[in-house]
Amino acid sequence: MKIIRKKSAGLLFLIVLVCLPAGLLLADGLIVIPHPPIWPPPRPLPRPVPPPPGPFPLEVKYHHVSVRIKNQVATTRIEQSFYNPTAVRLEGLYLFPLPEGASIKNFSMEVDGKMVQAELLEASRAREIYEDIVRRLKDPALLEYAGQGTFKLRIFPIEARGEKRIVISYMEVLRAEAGLFTYRYPLNTEKFSARPIEEVSLKIELETDQPVKTVFCPSHQVEIKRKDDHHVQVGYEARQVKPDQDLLLSYGLATSPVGLHLLTHRLPGEDGYFLLNVSPGVESQRPALPKDLIFVVDTSGSMAGKKLEQLKKALLFCLDNLASQDRFNLIRFSTEAEALWPSLQTVSKTSVEKTRQMVEDFKAIGGTNIEAALSLALKEKQDQTRPCLIVFLTDGRPTVGETDTGRIIDKLKQANTGNRRIFTFGIGHDVNTHLLDRITELTRADRVYIHPEEDLEIKVSAFYEKISFPVLTDLQLDFGALGVSALYPAPLPDLFRGSQLMLLGRYRGAGKTLVRLTGQMEKERKEFTASFDFPAENRDNDFLPALWAAQHIGYLLDQMRLHGENSELKDEVVRLARKYGIITPYTSYLIVEDEKVRIAEGRLRREEATLSAIPMADRTLEKRMAADYQGLGQVTGAGSVRASQEVQALKQATSFSHVSQGKERLAYVDSDGQMKNLAQQVKYVGGRAFYQVENAWVDSLLPLAKNLPVRKIQFASAEYFQLLKQQPEVNRILALGKTVSFVFQNQIYQISE
Repeated sequence: MKIIRKKSAGLLFLIVLVCLPAGLLLADGLIVIPHPPIWPPPRPLPRPVPPPPGPFPLEVKYHHVSVRIKNQVATTRIEQSFYNPTAVRLEGLYLFPLPEGASIKNFSMEVDGKMVQAELLEASRAREIYEDIVRRLKDPALLEYAGQGTFKLRIFPIEARGEKRIVISYMEVLRAEAGLFTYRYPLNTEKFSARPIEEVSLKIELETDQPVKTVFCPSHQVEIKRKDDHHVQVGYEARQVKPDQDLLLSYGLATSPVGLHLLTHRLPGEDGYFLLNVSPGVESQRPALPKDLIFVVDTSGSMAGKKLEQLKKALLFCLDNLASQDRFNLIRFSTEAEALWPSLQTVSKTSVEKTRQMVEDFKAIGGTNIEAALSLALKEKQDQTRPCLIVFLTDGRPTVGETDTGRIIDKLKQANTGNRRIFTFGIGHDVNTHLLDRITELTRADRVYIHPEEDLEIKVSAFYEKISFPVLTDLQLDFGALGVSALYPAPLPDLFRGSQLMLLGRYRGAGKTLVRLTGQMEKERKEFTASFDFPAENRDNDFLPALWAAQHIGYLLDQMRLHGENSELKDEVVRLARKYGIITPYTSYLIVEDEKVRIAEGRLRREEATLSAIPMADRTLEKRMAADYQGLGQVTGAGSVRASQEVQALKQATSFSHVSQGKERLAYVDSDGQMKNLAQQVKYVGGRAFYQVENAWVDSLLPLAKNLPVRKIQFASAEYFQLLKQQPEVNRILALGKTVSFVFQNQIYQISE
């Protein structure tokens, strides 16, 4: 018997091939068996070519999903093609697990253009099938879907070296939580796929009667296009991938100019996690908020050539897109700083055209006097009723005038009496990242770095479009009597039209709470309120702890970068990264070093270790992680720029795609010569991380579970399945593998063969 596991995106897919004579076959997705004997027997034919040895190579050619959501009704259409590269005609059983919590209104299935009837299996019957497969094949991966309903269909034939096209469509009514609707598509295929899926695409069309104020995807890096306040397009495409996360899309409707929506997660006896989404939407009945813009640009000798030409085009784009009520000025600097206008200019055809001519005449020459340029920008007389944004672009380090980072920052603190924002652009690798990052930290702005091969014009123009329409500035939040801590991003940034602010934090206490958001809108202070329930227990939204931990770790790493590391910050990074599986070269290095010390001192059992216990025959991995960690302290160079970008991405993490920064540098060759990746040996399940150590999975909570009783259970035993039925919460944990150690309800469970 040859057993091959495979899963297509969203469709469970397992192949069991039994050589003739064929017997009874079961599988969790597609059961494939050789064509049964025909009676009476036909004229003898040439002996069939036997299937190839090793894993059965049935392939998924493509997987396309299109979704249309009208208000809260979602219609999903799936098109998928399977290819049989063997010389054997096959028959299969196709199982489709229903989206968890979905209320299916109708379901249709088409195979090669012909409508077929699928059988609906209730959750209890589907669980029996899955458990039976686990018993027979000794593969627990299916247990993740135990307890979910399933559609079943028998498919025949799958021709030799032929393709089978399958189309599924179904309709479901989405549930709302605190005003947020969530659509889920099962895209978790990594543990079933024998090889990467050639092509995966998912397109969602969202249309609502009420304005869409909030839309975000916490699971994947998707493209979101907001046509207007009632129509949104979401797209995801990938090739040669093994997706390991279901795709989630959340959206919220509101009638207020600024929408507030809340998601929570809380386990009994612990502080809760929350995500507060703040969004002004795309359209606005108000005119654009009048603002002052000051462009401070580097024209030193190092900007000569392509960089200066791109800079000119970017500035011309910004000038052409100024609003009529804006004011602006332009400061060029090299050895000295010079303002092109004596004061802020109102937008007019004359002022813009003269400025365009000045930009065209820019020449690259001289040194880099950063302190003089920013001091000149901050001398502009400020109107407190208008936001003032300074856009600062440089490709170098301070070489003229004040060059000490600390003294430059101190001077900016004294000069920036009006709390003006300074958005920094670092061009190339020869920049002082610590200086630029501390400037944005001080002024509550953003930083952007542009690699030498990137297009400066595109980066600057895209950023300018984002900040060109401020809606609410100087934000403040009040949660009443509710205890809120570790709220990120910190401090609160400004809110721009068409963007949204996703705030992640912890909370104590419980119950109904009135949340107040205040900010400056035009010449007055505005207040927006919403009443939310912060529950004492809510097991939904278990992705929130990891996203919060990523932002918290990003904040701590940035503090270590810019202000020096200390043992308290390092210990907190290790604790959070280990518990929540935030695997980056920086965090992994700290975990490895910490575990080695604790094992040597007898404070950690070797079998409870996670990263330090992973056999790494390729010892260069640890050297690379150490080099990356040292890059946190570097002031300039490619490593410094990379560290700044990756830490900033962690600080702004709003999806799992942002959590594992630098994972491409975590590849290594194990003792068997197999290529592996440290990031792929960590799974986030039920609000905490599990680490793969050899063939076992270890709960990140295990080292903290001292003096708890231990319950040992044999895999696939009667006691094993009894646990599964009595405690369905452990389904996803048991699905990790046949050897798992985990903590559940004040008890340690050890599952083994």
